[in-house]
Parts: sequence; C-alpha cells; structure tokens
Amino acid sequence: MKNILLLGAGRSASSLIAYLLQHAPTENWHIRIGDIVVTHLHSLVDELPYAEALVFDVHNDTQRETEVKQADLVISLLPAVFHIEVAKECLKQEKHLITASYVTPAFLELHAEAQQKNLTILMESGLDPGIDHMSAMAAIQHIKAKGGKLTSFKSYCGGLVAPESDNNPWNYKFTWNPRNVVLAGQGTAKYIRNGEYKYIPYHQLFKRTELLYVEGYGHFEGYANRDSLSYREPYDLLDIPTMLRGTLRKPGYCAAWDVFVQLGLTDDSYTLEGSENMTYRLFFEAFLPYAANGETIEQRVANYLTIDAQGEIMQKLAWLDLFTEKPVGLAGATPAQVLEKILKEKWQLSPGDKDMIVMQHLFEYELAGEKYEFTSSLVVKGDDEVHTAMAKTVGLPVGILAKLLLQGKISNRGIVIPTKPELYAPVLEELKSYGVNFVEQETVLEKVTIK
Repeated sequence: MKNILLLGAGRSASSLIAYLLQHAPTENWHIRIGDIVVTHLHSLVDELPYAEALVFDVHNDTQRETEVKQADLVISLLPAVFHIEVAKECLKQEKHLITASYVTPAFLELHAEAQQKNLTILMESGLDPGIDHMSAMAAIQHIKAKGGKLTSFKSYCGGLVAPESDNNPWNYKFTWNPRNVVLAGQGTAKYIRNGEYKYIPYHQLFKRTELLYVEGYGHFEGYANRDSLSYREPYDLLDIPTMLRGTLRKPGYCAAWDVFVQLGLTDDSYTLEGSENMTYRLFFEAFLPYAANGETIEQRVANYLTIDAQGEIMQKLAWLDLFTEKPVGLAGATPAQVLEKILKEKWQLSPGDKDMIVMQHLFEYELAGEKYEFTSSLVVKGDDEVHTAMAKTVGLPVGILAKLLLQGKISNRGIVIPTKPELYAPVLEELKSYGVNFVEQETVLEKVTIK
C-alpha cells in the first residue's frame, strides 16, 4: 500500500480529492487529507476505509514531521508561502512532493539535495503553471519534429466566469484565491519581442494589453505575466525572437483595474490608520488629492485619472459600492486587504454559477520557405460553484502525476517541472477523458524571403 498525504483542501482541491478517491482502491492507496478546517470532507471520506481527514496545522513542527514520515508521497495545495517548510520536511524524511505552485529561488536551493536523495519535488503541475507547460511543450516538439523554426511564442491563460454566469459589469468573479487576484502583476513583467527585451513596470502593466480571439467565445485581453524570459531555457527556446506569457481577462477589465493600481489600492506593504472606522467612500477618497471645491468624489476620480465620468470604468467602480457609506470594518488592514474585502462581497460565485478556464498558445514558425501560425486553445467550464473549472484544471494534472510517480513512471529527480515527454504526454492524454482538450489550428501566413 502507498500512503498519500494531501495538505490543503480548499477551493482548488475538489477535483484532486475526487481523482485520488476514485483511483485509491485500484492503485492500493491510503489517503490522508489535512487542512485547518476539514468539516466539509467528512461526507466524502468517513465511510471509506482507504481515506481519512485530519485537522492539520503546517506550523506545528511535531505534527508536520509525524504526518510526512508516514507518507510515501506528499501533495501540497496549501498557500504557496507554506510549501517550502513542507518541502524541507519531505527532504528530511526522504519523501516525494508535488505542488502546483511556481518554483522559487528557495526551492532551487533544494535541488541538489533532492537529487542526492533520489527524490522528486515536482512543481508547477497544475493549470498555470502546469497544463500551460505541458501543452506548450507538446506543440513545440510537434513543430520541431517536422523541421519548423520557431520565431514567436505567446501564451495566455485566465480563470474567468462562464458566459451563462457572467452577470456583472466587470465580467469577472473569483475562481481562485482572492488575495492573489488583488496582488497579481506586482513587480516588473519581462519578455522579448522581435529580438528586443521589454520590461513593463507594475504601474504600466494594465495599460499594455493585447487583444486575442478564441473561437466560440469572442475576444479577450491579455497582459504580460511575471518573467517570461526565465522559461526560454526549460522550453529549449533560447534563441526565439519573441516570447511572452500572460494573463487573460475580458475586454475592459484591465482599464478599470488600472484605477486601483494608479491610486495605490493594491499596496500590501503598510496598514491604514483607522481602517476600522472607514467607509468604502472614505477608503477610496483617502487616495485622492485633497479638494475643497465641492466636487463629488465621482467627479474627482474622473478628473484625477482622466476618465469619462459617465463611462464604463466609472460604472464598474460604482457597481462595487466604492462611493457609498458601507463600513469597511477591518482593523489594522492594508489597502490591498480592504480592496479584497470589497471585491469578495461582489465577485463571489453564486450557487449554480460556472467558471471558465481559457488558455491560448500562439506560435509562429518557418518551414520550407513559408511562415506558419499555429494556435492551440483550451476552454474548460466548471460544473458549479464548488466543482469548478479551476479546481479541475489545477487538481487533475496533479492527481495524474501523483499516480505516475507512485507507479514508478517518473525518473526525473530534484526540482522538476513537467516539460519532459515522460511527464506531459500521459497527462495530456488522460486529461482528454475529463474534457480538458486543446483545439489546434494552423494557417500559412506568408512566403519567407530567403536572403
């Protein structure tokens, strides 16, 4: 019997839990699921002899050591900040680990030790990062195998609300951690276009968008995401002239979100004085220049940010009740925490709502004197507000990789991301049976002039 310890049973874990429970009898697994709150798990596991739920505190050193020691494989869907402590415990106890989160410098420091101990710490194994790597590598290998020379690769992904549940002016609802949405994009985006390195500082990020089209679902806008340059080496695209990874939203979202960025409402570095006594209007007004001319807050916002006082951006802001006297009710809060509270009141999935994942890869390559465009698109809808597309696309690849690892079919050791065929090929194939399938299109753009 193989023992799996799953840490984290939040909004992204439902499909992973279902997958593990489905395969546990045939794979001879015993599954322990730990989180701070596990009451929602009892109806799933209490009658199963091969699964159990436990209250787990990642900060409890003794409990962390005890639970990891009993496992053959640890899967962490905890908030990303906690992964490193789990990873260190896994190294100490010589256990494999899978997470869906980004590789960080702290994890890279563990690479040599993991290799020495013949351990796999498999990261970036969910949706984005995860399925994006796998599907991109499959397409890249397809193009290279027939002799194509890649000249451009752009990849975008977004967790959105499905059209049938899209009933607010932002065309957006939370499908993953709200805090991560509020803090998204901070830092400087880095990419390369036509051989020139490009950098977008945070205060310009939501002004610099690109329009994309997905068949059957219309247009989306994408903004650059983090450090696209760091993926040239794992994708074996060191010489590619254009490479960019980005995030998708519906048109109009980025221009409105930029209001929060320009005013400083997404800042998480300090606490507000008297935030517990603020109203939404006072919170918003605190970031505007002082005015004594009797203008309304709406007029001041429009004038200060040079936006149409009657336009769509102002309508989006008003819909969030930002100009009302609703109480903030948070003591010692940062601006980002107040903004998160405001958004959570309006952007939650309602009963019966469906979310939607949209991913699109856009390649350009040259072959036999012609220039081609190759597009690979994925759209996945959730079943409801619990069994979401986000949970499916994050959890299923993690579950499939867990199965492959315990079956001894993954030989890569150290800090690993799924860019090798032994990792991505079986995952992409099995995902098709769950409706996670890419639609590919290829067109000839032009003849290539040979100089």
